[in-house]
Amino acid sequence: MLLPRLRLKGVLGRGALFGVLANFVPLVGMCVVTEHHDRETFLAVVSGLGLIAGGFLLLIGLFFWSACGSDVRRWRDLRTITGQTEGLTIMAPACVRAGVVGLLLFPGPYGLYHLVDGAAFGSWLYGS
Repeated sequence: MLLPRLRLKGVLGRGALFGVLANFVPLVGMCVVTEHHDRETFLAVVSGLGLIAGGFLLLIGLFFWSACGSDVRRWRDLRTITGQTEGLTIMAPACVRAGVVGLLLFPGPYGLYHLVDGAAFGSWLYGS
């Protein structure tokens, strides 16, 4: 083992930070997509995928975490794996972090969708 074991609180905190920062991606993407209907579709798809994939990955990651017990490892510790089932020790924190990112990615595009939907015709938020 190269570093101390991971803690769930630390993995959730880093995932939350990444999730908040990930909300800038759909904001920039919304500015690239100029058609009104396409912009609404883009925001709806991003928010829906964030909710579904984030929830699924979080549940899978928490299941893997509980199956690993106290032996949860970092990606750096990949060389320390000796058996076939020890891959869960690395996938557990990765799935938990990705799930939190997905769940925190949901509210940003969802709110932007409603802003674009209610925007006045001809405004920059409405699109062309």
